[in-house]
Amino acid sequence: MKINGSVALVTGANRGIGRHFAQQLLDRGAAKVYATARNPQRIDVPGVEVVRLDITDPEQVAAAAAIASDVTLLINNAGVATWTNLVKGDLANIRLEMDTHFYGTLNMLRAFAPVLAGNGGGAILNVLSAASWFSHDGANAYATAKAAEWSLTNGIRLELAGQRTLVTGLHLGAADTEMMTRYDGDKGDPADVVRAALDGVEADKLEVIADEWSAHVKASLAADPSIFYTDLSRS
Repeated sequence: MKINGSVALVTGANRGIGRHFAQQLLDRGAAKVYATARNPQRIDVPGVEVVRLDITDPEQVAAAAAIASDVTLLINNAGVATWTNLVKGDLANIRLEMDTHFYGTLNMLRAFAPVLAGNGGGAILNVLSAASWFSHDGANAYATAKAAEWSLTNGIRLELAGQRTLVTGLHLGAADTEMMTRYDGDKGDPADVVRAALDGVEADKLEVIADEWSAHVKASLAADPSIFYTDLSRS
């Protein structure tokens, strides 16, 4: 998969990591970048083609697939963080997390898989999280939804292998974006995350680990979980 000359679509391109994706794709020579958002008037990257898109709305997803019928690279970046727990948290927030990260991403995959097949296979990059692999009190709805999206990514990779579509999962810790303003720990540079992700796609990687925290969390999965969660509670 080569970025130069590709036709890309980025969800949630109005801010944060999505905005960096749109800009870096252009910088790397993408022939066209569809930048999408629920509020398209907030997209301010020069040179992109702006499309209104709420990934939780199947009609808008179908319309976007019809408009962007030349896409060869789909970047599923749109997300939400409600900072909600599972037992006593607002069910509407929990459903919003699942509707966005799991069902919204699935909407995009189902709509764009035939588009990518028709254009030679191409690639899909799903923006996941280190939280795909661990839970954190105060944000358990997010972790649950991201875990589901990780499993979704692995599943559709198998289903789309026959049409030669690369499916890459991107895992990152906290990035310095608007969505993470409530988080007071260390935050990475979103530009570095996007650069690593696009390098990974060009290298045909199935998984991109964008930072040391994500690598640490993944490595902990093979160990006794009490060790990881004890360390987490002390941090």
